[in-house]
Amino acid sequence: MNINREVILILDFGGQYTQLIARRIREANVFCEIVPYNIKPDEIKAKNPKGIVLSGGPSSVYTKNAPICDNAIFNLGYPILGICYGAQLMTKSLGGKVISAPVREYGKTEVILNNNTPLFKGIEKETMCWMSHTDQIELPPADFKVIASTANCPIAAIADVDRKLYSVQFHPEVIHTPKGNEIIRNFLFEVCDCSADWTMDSLIEQTVKEIRKKVNGHKVVCALSGGVDSSVAAVLVNRAIHEQLVCIFVDNGLLRKNEGDIVVETFKRNFDMNIIRVDAKDRFLEKLKGITDPEEKRKIIGNEFIEVFKEEAKKIGGVKYLVQGTLYPDVIESGSPVAATIKSHHNVGGLPEDIGFELIEPLKMLFKDEVRQVGRELGIHEEILNRQPFPGPGLAVRILGEITEEKLGILREADNIVLREMKKHGWYNRVWQSFAVLLNVKSVGVMGDERTYEYPIILRIVESDDGMTADWVRIPYDILEDISTSIINEVYGVNRVLYDITSKPPATIEWE
Repeated sequence: MNINREVILILDFGGQYTQLIARRIREANVFCEIVPYNIKPDEIKAKNPKGIVLSGGPSSVYTKNAPICDNAIFNLGYPILGICYGAQLMTKSLGGKVISAPVREYGKTEVILNNNTPLFKGIEKETMCWMSHTDQIELPPADFKVIASTANCPIAAIADVDRKLYSVQFHPEVIHTPKGNEIIRNFLFEVCDCSADWTMDSLIEQTVKEIRKKVNGHKVVCALSGGVDSSVAAVLVNRAIHEQLVCIFVDNGLLRKNEGDIVVETFKRNFDMNIIRVDAKDRFLEKLKGITDPEEKRKIIGNEFIEVFKEEAKKIGGVKYLVQGTLYPDVIESGSPVAATIKSHHNVGGLPEDIGFELIEPLKMLFKDEVRQVGRELGIHEEILNRQPFPGPGLAVRILGEITEEKLGILREADNIVLREMKKHGWYNRVWQSFAVLLNVKSVGVMGDERTYEYPIILRIVESDDGMTADWVRIPYDILEDISTSIINEVYGVNRVLYDITSKPPATIEWE
């Protein structure tokens, strides 16, 4: 997606809050893009950003192999905001001095601001901020002035107002900095002079034009799963090229209960779209037989999806493009120059190198909440837009160990009960995801005065804004009891239900 509008570039130094910076900027209706820290100055100039943000990161600017951007970036004339590590890097790069902090600061800290500077315009002089650092600025570069301080950090922010270079030691992007959004908005509108032209209707209009130009008469297939992402992608591309698009729904045997029937019926009834349903259950399960490694499962499923699409495209004839509902977090989480790959996503890292199609990924730069906004602009029903996320590899990443028909049957029924009870109690739309996981172990139980030796089900219920971080939900005990009792009573092969109370990080939302 080539966004022909103003953009803020975020140089990623591996900070845990980098995606939060992007979210805060997008929330201000300004488009931003996360790019590698080692992006070349010429590449930056080609993007012609309104401003640049240097993210935080886990390194010290003095450690060996610390991530460092090209010094020429500071002389390109673009406004720059350095945050935490980014602030320290700017200081060192421009001739200032960074030291190991005598007193390390973590958590909420009172900060005194110079609110006569553009960055802190309209903000109370004394406010709270979120600190998380072991190094700090001891001496600013020439022409920089100190514009904020705390009790333990005399130089909490610096600025060269004339050159529009700013650095803050604290994190304005987190909710624990109450005036953080105002600080970011000041950078965008007071310093960078942004115009807030990032809206969903303008995105749709431009994306439709780009798709038409790219496709140029060729036929396109779309991987339709019925989830929010693929649904919005399909309807968006359908608006652009309509009769040239064929949606393919692959029933891979790893879906939730009645999923295939519901998806195909919904889209045929509500949208004027050409849909082909492919029964590929046997071939997927055969490929997965004996496989226990989660990454291998993902790769196999990704490869097999492509083979199915190739076969169907050959039957259609003249197909050049494949549409996928890839989102920005999928791309980020599948690896970056400074972050380890957490897990490959089937529509990013799970694809084979030679897929035989050119990809159309109209949502690739969007977060989940933005995708839902696009869906509303396109007139997609809330029932589809509010569906909880479901992983591309399906139940395969919710069954630990080998995938079997027996395990799939058990998990489908248990998962269906979780969703049923969450909806019945009015909690389905109050959480990000709620689902069941089947462990590859058995435990002793007693049912009807008889000993049992059966599987445990794990309940996973989390709240999140975008899937990048998540917290487990303090669900009322009566709901947990209803879910547990229903699973035990209705699902043959389960004698124990447990609740996962781990946040992300350190865990991921899905178990595999």
